[in-house]
Amino acid sequence: MSTPPAPEPPSDGPDLTGRSSDYLAYAERVWHGTADLDDHLTGVYSGDHLIRLREQVGFFPGFANSVVFDSGDGLVLVDSGDVLSAAQRHAAVRNFSTARVAAAVLTHGHVDHVGGLGPFDAEEHRPEVFAHEAVAARFDRYRRTDGYNSWINRRQFGVPWLDWPTEYRYPDTTYRTRRSLRQGSLTFELVHARGETDDHTYVWVPELGVLCTGDLFIWNTPNAGNPQKAQRYPEEWAAALRAMAGLGADLLLPGHGIPIVGAGRVREALTDTADLLQTLCDQTRDLMNQGLRLDEVVRRVRVPDTLLDKPYLRPAYDEPEFVVRNLWRLWGGWYDQNPAHLKPAPEAAVAAELAAAAGGAHVLAARAAELLAGGRLRLAAHLAETAALAAPGDKEVARVRAEVYGRRAGRETSTMARGIFAWAAAESSAVVEGTDVATELARTPQGASRAAGRVGVGLGDGTAETGAAGGAVR
Repeated sequence: MSTPPAPEPPSDGPDLTGRSSDYLAYAERVWHGTADLDDHLTGVYSGDHLIRLREQVGFFPGFANSVVFDSGDGLVLVDSGDVLSAAQRHAAVRNFSTARVAAAVLTHGHVDHVGGLGPFDAEEHRPEVFAHEAVAARFDRYRRTDGYNSWINRRQFGVPWLDWPTEYRYPDTTYRTRRSLRQGSLTFELVHARGETDDHTYVWVPELGVLCTGDLFIWNTPNAGNPQKAQRYPEEWAAALRAMAGLGADLLLPGHGIPIVGAGRVREALTDTADLLQTLCDQTRDLMNQGLRLDEVVRRVRVPDTLLDKPYLRPAYDEPEFVVRNLWRLWGGWYDQNPAHLKPAPEAAVAAELAAAAGGAHVLAARAAELLAGGRLRLAAHLAETAALAAPGDKEVARVRAEVYGRRAGRETSTMARGIFAWAAAESSAVVEGTDVATELARTPQGASRAAGRVGVGLGDGTAETGAAGGAVR
């Protein structure tokens, strides 16, 4: 791979040349796999000044990124970040330019991308906010399901006090398929693409060769299978990635993660990501067409290691197994082809019968401990869960369940699996200790950091667990 040309150096600003150069040198190391995303995602490069990538382009690197374009006749903001970082982002934009923010484009309605508009709305000239027409429907749904979203995000990110927001800045102007926005000397082509969400927009600025992908590219295995969130659209997502790859962009600015500089690298990253999604789609569809159960489909689908080894495709947030299950839901509904699951008995009743047949919940728990010791973590979880459902208040059973899920959380690469297993372990630890989930989650330094609201998504190898405050609510 050749080294791409460096972005245009900034002409002024307080030490922006050195700061931008340091950040781009770090980004180069991440591309080659000699550094990870931890410094970017945890805010090491965030501050009260933007990274100036081009004379007209400023970049706020954080958990969720924001981009500012100076059109010569006002600024255009792409994504505003989360509410807790809103003041810092606003200060950084204002240190970049005092020109009015004429427009803001929301790439989609996830709260870590839309929460920072308040300080800009408070200015003399309120920006016109552009988004796909489905963003408003998302905000409406979020307001109706705030309790559910609070619980699933508490569990996913280990933040027991998290409350889902109910107030949103709705867009002023929406579009359905494509819209061209002209501001000053720049054109912003807004293109709808269903992918991680049904309301996604990518932004192409042809005069500058700059592509803002939103969460269609996030420096991780695509978030196309999140087990606790709404439907994703992997095949349409792959098509959008190929369309973006054909634009000829030489600077890609993602919704999460570092910029990619150079037309060859941009095309490679987008094409590789499309290939990963497409092979999951093709394999899953082929196996479904053979009449196999979901369980067997999940076990058979494989992604080539040549893709998963790419630094921008590692399964550190979502993972391929979850994408397969999401495709089944999209194409085949919720029935997994196991007849016992069609109209099942209550879980606790099934667990009680299995425990009775095995000789009691303690026998199941003991076998779970043996399986755990032998490294058979998936089977251990089934038995520990069954034992706990059969004897929910038993401290010895709870101790084994806590150990099983604690071990599973420690072995997982993805934020989603780690969060769910860690929460389950804390539930059982609370039974043993007579405390609560919040207390148990905070017993380790990493858990205490998450419980305090510093959560991380897709960090390096799973050992660095902190992230931008409040930013990982997705």
